[in-house]
Amino acid sequence: MYLVKTPQFIQNLFPNYIWRIPTQEKVIYLTFDDGPIPEVTPWVLKQLQAYDAKATFFCVGENIRKNRGAFDAVVEAGHAVGNHTFNHINGWTTDNLPYFLNVRKCAHQVHSDLFRPPYGRLMPQQSQFLQRHYRIVMWDVLSGDFDPKISKEQCRQNVFNNARKGSIVVFHDSLKSKDKLRYVLPAVLENFAKQGFRFEPIERVKVKKERLFSVV
Repeated sequence: MYLVKTPQFIQNLFPNYIWRIPTQEKVIYLTFDDGPIPEVTPWVLKQLQAYDAKATFFCVGENIRKNRGAFDAVVEAGHAVGNHTFNHINGWTTDNLPYFLNVRKCAHQVHSDLFRPPYGRLMPQQSQFLQRHYRIVMWDVLSGDFDPKISKEQCRQNVFNNARKGSIVVFHDSLKSKDKLRYVLPAVLENFAKQGFRFEPIERVKVKKERLFSVV
């Protein structure tokens, strides 16, 4: 089970996480998790380019290592990148030290101070430790493109009905989400562009090598 729109009370429970970007401007922050992969990521870049849109890609370190060309294309196109662990691991089912080491392993690939935990799941000690090194980015709109139980039309409406000024919207540049994404992303870009919205990346801040944290 998941919530398409993150309730305000949940956002208030975790005020140190970034759920949306407060603004009075017509800006939406599109994010893409789990890539990069050659079957999806280059297509996403083309769709974004058509609308002069910039986004933020939360990358799995293992996928960066396998698909360096796709990752470099994301960066060269001016998009922001973030850490999504090396193996897409679940913080609720992973001990702290292995989790930190997995994040650190991805950090050597992505070099960003943005972090999004896979599934949005962190244990309290994990959260406290990682906040010393990263801005933890969550979301206020979940498209549901990963969910085989919903239609592509419902996925589209999840975004149409819930995105607003400053929203952080989650998509996935993954094989599981590919079919829905090919339908929904062009529709979202067109719909909100017609309303005068622009699409920007969450601010990218390079992390110097010496700031990669030590856990041992």
